[in-house]
Amino acid sequence: MIAVVKVAGQQYKVEKDQTLYVPRVEGNAGDKIDLEVLLADAGGSLSVGSAVSAKVQAEILDQVKGDTVIAYKQKRRKGFHKKKGHRTAYTKIKVTNIA
Repeated sequence: MIAVVKVAGQQYKVEKDQTLYVPRVEGNAGDKIDLEVLLADAGGSLSVGSAVSAKVQAEILDQVKGDTVIAYKQKRRKGFHKKKGHRTAYTKIKVTNIA
């Protein structure tokens, strides 16, 4: 069974026992969460929108940070430069059940 779920404004195609990184979701490692299902495909029968009766449950594995992204600005011959960086927060989840 395959489902398309919405997490923090982004859509992901998921299957059972799949591990993925999503934008930060509140919770601690080991917590169970229910994901909003937009589309479900169960052996060829497709359900979309309000007709979806499937539920997707996931478990939070860890809260992690992404790679460092550096924004660097400079104006030549003026002595102006600034450097800022950030690391985006992600949540590692594992899809435990699609029913």
